[in-house]
Amino acid sequence: MLTEEDARRLVLAEIDDARGRVGFDLQILRVETLPFGWIFYWGAVQDGHSGRRPRLGGNGPFLVDRENERLIRARTGIPVARQIADYERRLRREAHARNLAAKRHVQERATPTPATVPRPSERPE
Repeated sequence: MLTEEDARRLVLAEIDDARGRVGFDLQILRVETLPFGWIFYWGAVQDGHSGRRPRLGGNGPFLVDRENERLIRARTGIPVARQIADYERRLRREAHARNLAAKRHVQERATPTPATVPRPSERPE
């Protein structure tokens, strides 16, 4: 399970990778806590001359899931709230699939198989 500091390090590694492709200093601008983890918004540092922050294309925020340690780059063309809702639906589907698999496994272990059921001739009298 990730802590917020662990998640921050993951995001900073991704930002450092992007820093090599752009000519600006990049940083995490804001962090919001979500039920499953955090969302990290990032961008360029303000320009010292104009006092404005350069606008970057493609700097969608990062969703970080604390339980399964996923780092997901949100897309810039889709509202962030929708992407969060989509990810939460994905988590519910995955949990449902795990529960079904666990139930099947329990049922399979509880149901006698032909190899474990004694034949009538093998039954003790």
